[in-house]
Amino acid sequence: MDTTHCAVDGWVDAIPVPGPRDTVTFDLVVRPADIDTLDDDAPDTIVTCTSGDPRITHELLNGIQSGDLLRATGTLLQPQAPGEPARLTVDALEVLDTALIPVLRDMVLDKYGGYCVIFDADTDAVPVFTANGTWVGLADNPDAIATLIDIHERVNGGDA
Repeated sequence: MDTTHCAVDGWVDAIPVPGPRDTVTFDLVVRPADIDTLDDDAPDTIVTCTSGDPRITHELLNGIQSGDLLRATGTLLQPQAPGEPARLTVDALEVLDTALIPVLRDMVLDKYGGYCVIFDADTDAVPVFTANGTWVGLADNPDAIATLIDIHERVNGGDA
């Protein structure tokens, strides 16, 4: 495996996702500086990034949105097979530019104390997570959120 310490500038492809053991994963869309010399149908390069640094994880889960331009610095692991994304373990993160604030229509993320919920216009069910991304459960409808949170706190000793 070939690794390199480097900085990569790219746009966040989708909202960062909490991972196991207090990590976060996100994809950056990276375009070369000489993009004008490439064919119009040349594919973008996707770099899959992960970080376990608590400050970076917090910023990615609470302050970054799809379309933000970031500089991610860390250790780049080249893909083992053609077509697989490169993987970057991020140890420093800088926001170079922010995306326009999206107007949410179909899905809304909301916070209930130490919990996050996702309202989707297409379903009554509401996924519930702790603020650090741990799965709590699926409430049957918005009215059942408080019951699900109460059960989770009783089972876990009041910890969100």
